[in-house]
Amino acid sequence: MTTPIRLIIQQPSLAKYRVPVFRELAKYPDIDLRLLYGARPDLPNVEADEFKAEPVYLWQKNIRGQYVFWHSAQWNSASRKQADVLILTWNPRYASLVPTLLKAKAKGVRTILWGHGYSKTESPIRTMMRQSVAKLATALMFYNQRAAQSYLDAGWDPQSIFVARNSLDQGPIQNAKAAWQRHPGKLEQFRREQNLGPGPHILFVSRLDPANRLDLLVEGVAKLAAEFPNLQVNIVGNGAGEQERVRKLADARGVATHVRFVGPIYDELALAPWFLTANVFCYPANIGLSILHAFGYGLPVVTSDDLSGQNPEIEALQPGKNGLLYHHNDADALAACLHSILRNPEVAKKMSTEAVRTVAEEFSLQNMVGQMAAAVRHCATKT
Repeated sequence: MTTPIRLIIQQPSLAKYRVPVFRELAKYPDIDLRLLYGARPDLPNVEADEFKAEPVYLWQKNIRGQYVFWHSAQWNSASRKQADVLILTWNPRYASLVPTLLKAKAKGVRTILWGHGYSKTESPIRTMMRQSVAKLATALMFYNQRAAQSYLDAGWDPQSIFVARNSLDQGPIQNAKAAWQRHPGKLEQFRREQNLGPGPHILFVSRLDPANRLDLLVEGVAKLAAEFPNLQVNIVGNGAGEQERVRKLADARGVATHVRFVGPIYDELALAPWFLTANVFCYPANIGLSILHAFGYGLPVVTSDDLSGQNPEIEALQPGKNGLLYHHNDADALAACLHSILRNPEVAKKMSTEAVRTVAEEFSLQNMVGQMAAAVRHCATKT
């Protein structure tokens, strides 16, 4: 038998949403996976599940408002005694990254940089620094096709470019969805207990953060309330300061009775009925994996057309097919998009079908991990 490729993946933390990714990759018989991860206060760690993982101290210091990191997990892994291939966090603020890439090249260890490939606050100097670091790696692995295409357009070798589209494990979502749909009476009881009424219902699920622009959603609701007197916006998430700000705005716009703060819910089975009773999912700006969460339940998504300010998962949204993009910062445009879905159930139904197809066929966990495995095999055979 061929000896498995010894793969080490370095990460700033072991985030919950990444566990299914590493678990799936560890199933490949030709890849011997080991994860080395640090600890970040903004990225809480969870337990590994069916893959090898070790915590390694991550040094971090805030210098003039920017964190700088040194992760010995990078440097120490750049040895043929440790690994054949390394997947490293693609973040120029890791002071350990360039030394690791140079050491790996000298030792014959192949390297993959995994990350966005761009910054929301991009500038010529940031681009130059990022690409200078990228030239030291064997291959680059992006979260979406759009970022990868920008490198291809700049003349990078197509054989060294891989796209592992960020995905969610849809298993728990589909299980929770099926559990509620098997008992329609239970879902009706939930409606009554939560006083959901006839609707229509708009849903937001995420941390309450100013960057997500819930203020625009409130402004949009104020423009729709007269035509939809039973309109309800259900906001699920944590963030006391932002909740108070948005609540005051709803009061000022006269739509406080249309805006409900549910609080944080983390259990999928408890989240499911909120998705299943909604007509549309609205995340005004800065959307990420939430788009794939909503699509799993068949909800059309409305968000901003400022793609540079969105996270990589925005690539899953196909305007007019599984959701809509409104003109950024324009509450009238946001209201118009919501109106077109709420007033056209046949359009909403088609979008719902396409949303489910999108995560099942294009943004599946299996596709993501398959691309990761392809990148690893490419590097392992590269001379």
